[in-house]
Amino acid sequence: QVQLVESGGGLVQPGGSLRLSCAASGSIFSINVMGWYRQAPGKQRELVADITSGGSTSYTDSVKGRYTISRDNAKNTVELRMNSLKAEDTAVYSCKDHVATVAVKYRYREVWGQGTLVTVSS
Repeated sequence: QVQLVESGGGLVQPGGSLRLSCAASGSIFSINVMGWYRQAPGKQRELVADITSGGSTSYTDSVKGRYTISRDNAKNTVELRMNSLKAEDTAVYSCKDHVATVAVKYRYREVWGQGTLVTVSS
């Protein structure tokens, strides 16, 4: 079984910064894509940023230039650095990994974290 645990959410003023972390644990053989999603009140969940095992990244347009995603393959962690935060960035942020376990090395499945709330407000 694989679990993802996020940390780093909280309340921040507009223009401020936060860093989110997500750690995967369990019987992990390999992690392919690691990503961060968010869901604001009354809105659909959206992909914020993701990163492949080789380090290729992609971002949704609204966060380009402000957010940076990175990963540590040795520690099975993914981080999201968020700068110049705006009120519209307020949401529950969740990480999602594509994980292959030791028991089933040939198949990747999605694993979600529980989410962490980011509130941008003065």
